[in-house]
Parts: sequence; structure tokens; C-alpha cells
Amino acid sequence: HLPFISNILTAPVVHTGLGSLKGEYVSVKGKETGVHAYLGVPFAKPPLGPSLRLAPPQPAEGWEGVRDATKQPPMCIQSKEAVLDLADKLGGLLAEIPDISEDCLYLNIYSPAKRANNAKLPVMVWIHGGGFTLGSASTYDGSALAYRLGILGFLSTGDENISGNFGLLDQVEALKWIQQHIHNFGGDPGLVTIFGESAGGVSVSLLLLSPLSDGLFHRAIAESGTAAMNVFVANDPLPMAQAIANASGCSLESTKKISDCMRNLDIDTILCSCYHIFHFCIFNSLKDPNLRFQVNVDGHFLTKPVDELFRKHELHAVPFMTGVNNDEGGWILASFKIKSNGRWTRKVQSHQVPSLEKREKKRRRRNEQKMQVSRLGPPLHLYQGWAWCPCRF
Repeated sequence: HLPFISNILTAPVVHTGLGSLKGEYVSVKGKETGVHAYLGVPFAKPPLGPSLRLAPPQPAEGWEGVRDATKQPPMCIQSKEAVLDLADKLGGLLAEIPDISEDCLYLNIYSPAKRANNAKLPVMVWIHGGGFTLGSASTYDGSALAYRLGILGFLSTGDENISGNFGLLDQVEALKWIQQHIHNFGGDPGLVTIFGESAGGVSVSLLLLSPLSDGLFHRAIAESGTAAMNVFVANDPLPMAQAIANASGCSLESTKKISDCMRNLDIDTILCSCYHIFHFCIFNSLKDPNLRFQVNVDGHFLTKPVDELFRKHELHAVPFMTGVNNDEGGWILASFKIKSNGRWTRKVQSHQVPSLEKREKKRRRRNEQKMQVSRLGPPLHLYQGWAWCPCRF
């Protein structure tokens, strides 16, 4: 969180292949030289309407004239109440919380105010965390991108009707935009480092595994999270999709009917579902790992299970650094009620960094169980009878 100070000075107008941008000069506390900030720069077409909701992002369209890039863009659809609660727990460490909107696929770009005209500077691309459910580029000072979250970013029926991983595809689209346009801001498209924390760190290591991101970055840093945390990867995303569809009043007759209904829901129903799904998942995801928004093997962004890609070394060979942030997740530790450091260490090792051998045995055992027991339907009894807003739990 950089101590940026708003300033009435403007930044030079930047001309890109899509149009021109007017930014602002921002002072940095304790530094002699400030930065030029260009906020709310669109990197994809707004994902609005039935054809673009729950679908891969489309390239940004150009605009006429000079676009005002001095205001923070909105957050992607999520529970704003949960974000405000998190901000309160963090004691104001986050910047001002912006509004929320489906129209949220924007970049915030910061460049040194004093640089040579022909500068080619290294580029750092920050991917925020939040469990693929919460968070925003606009709550951090510094270069950042937004990606769709929760229902609109990671809902999946496990087939072509809602293939999922849309939030990760947004990240790929942002990196493509950077390759094409960052040179206009003095950045070097041949020296891009992606870095992120928590779900952002998981995103970084997933981008290392995806064929779609080949050549889009050159270094990677994952803080407090990697794709080896299988808690973020779904074995079967359908139960979560069925639960949300049922809560939203959609038919469960087929995945096609689920997808058609979810793409045409009014935004108030989506927002209601975001709020209650967030709280329901927090309290129940430890009992049922399917009750969270996860990444899935869609054959597009991820072509194989994560552990298989790691085992076969099918990943982009770039310099990679990982570690854990100080006090990561400290505000929720009390809820785990673990009485000793040794017990906590064993729990972390068993849940977050299992050996590939153990994971392979678990996967085989799970497949055998699936063959022996036919699924009669989603556990809808968990969600029925809860009168919450217009959505039906």
C-alpha cells in the first residue's frame, strides 16, 4: 500500500492504438518524484448482457477523443458488505472501497513521472487476492488489474455451457493488452513480472501452467498461495453451480437451462447470491470442499489437472519466486481453534502442501468411489428453505 497523495497536476496525455488517455500526477509520500497515474483503462469489452456474461472476455474496443483516466474503476460484482467488513478488520490498510459493477475489466497503470522519452522500463502486474470471491485492483495503490470474481468469474457447470475460469481468462486478456500497449506508457513488454497474494498468488502459478499465457510474462512471484493448494481447484464444479442456480430460482433440469437462466438474471439477484453464498461458503466449505468458487480443468485455460502438469513439468520456464507474507490470514486464525503450534503446522502441511504421491492416491481413491456410488443429485437440502432476498436458499 503506497502512500500516494492526490495532486491537481495532470499527467501527459498518452496515445494508444485504442485511443488517448488523460491521467494525473500523483505525489508519493517521502519521495521527491511522483508518478503518472492512468486509472480505469479498459483492457476488455464490458462483460454485459447474456452473450458476454459467464463467457470469455472479448478484446477492448477503441474510443474517440481523450478518455478521462483520473478516477478509480468499480470493483467486480461481489459482496460489498463482506469487503467493508474485511476493511474494518484490517484497520484501514486498504484504500477507499469503490462501487461495484459488472462493467469492471480495467487496469490501473502507474509510471514514473521523470523518465526518458525512449524509456523501456520493467513492468510489474499485481493480481489481487480474496479467495476468487472478494477484492479489487482499486483497493491497492500501484499498478493492478481487475478480474471477475465469484459467481460471474468462477461459476462452472463442468461442460461447454458454463466452462468457468472466466476470472483467469480476464487476467490473460489483461496481459495481452499489456503486451500490445504498455510501451506507450514507457513499459517494456519484453520484461513483464506478474505477482500476486493469496488467490492472486494462486493465479500467478496457474498462469505458469496455462498454454494461453505463453509469452505474456517473463517472471513470476506468488505470495501466500500457489496452485499446489488443491483447495482452489475443483474436482467437480457442478454441485456449486446447481446450488447457486437453485438459490436463484433457475431450473436444474439441464446444464443448458442453468446457463441460460444465470446469464439472464437481474443483477440484484446476482448481488444477493454473492452476499449469502460468501457467508455460507465461509462456514461450510471446510465440511464440503465443493462449496466454494474454484478453478476447474476446462480444456482451455487448464488442459490437465494441476498436479499432473506439475508432475510432468508442463509449465512456462520463467524465473519464479514464492513465499508467505507476514501475518497472512491472521485475522481469521482464531476461528480455527487450534491449540498448539505443532498441530497448526501439521494441519497446514496436510492441507496446503500435500505430496504429489498422496494427492495421486487420493485422486485414484476418489475415482473408485465415484464408480461405485452413483450420484442421485446435488445436496439441495443444504440450501432449501432459507428466505434470503430474491434468491432462494
